[in-house]
Amino acid sequence: MIREALISLYQKYIDCINSQAWDRLGEFVDHDVRYNEKLIYLSGYRKMLENNFLAIPDLKFTIDIVCSDPPIIASRLNFDCTPTGLLFGLPVNGKRVQFSEHVFYEFHEGKILRVNSIIDQTEIARQIAL
Repeated sequence: MIREALISLYQKYIDCINSQAWDRLGEFVDHDVRYNEKLIYLSGYRKMLENNFLAIPDLKFTIDIVCSDPPIIASRLNFDCTPTGLLFGLPVNGKRVQFSEHVFYEFHEGKILRVNSIIDQTEIARQIAL
C-alpha cells in the first residue's frame, strides 16, 4: 500500500472510532490484532475502545502528527476530555485533562495487525494534582 493510501485509511479508522461505529471496526482492524504485544483479537480491541468511551463520554481522538512508512503508521493523538472516574488507575473523577498518546500501527493486507501505544500518564497525574 502506498503512503498516501495508508494515511487515508488511517484517517477513516480514526473517524470510525470517533463515531463509535463499532460494527465497522473490522473493516480497519484485523481479527488477530495485537495491542502492546498482547493478542487481544478484534473483539477485545472493540471492548477496550467501548470501555474507553463509557469512562470518557466526551472522548475524541484528534490526530496531531501522522507519519507513514508502509506498512507502519506512527501517530501522535491528542485528547482533551473529562473522564468520569479512574483513568489509567488515576482518580480523575470528572476533571478535564489534556494528554497525548504516541502510537505505532502495523498494517497487513489493509488492516491494523499490531498497535503499540504509549500514553502520557505523568501529564494526567500532574493535572489532577493541581
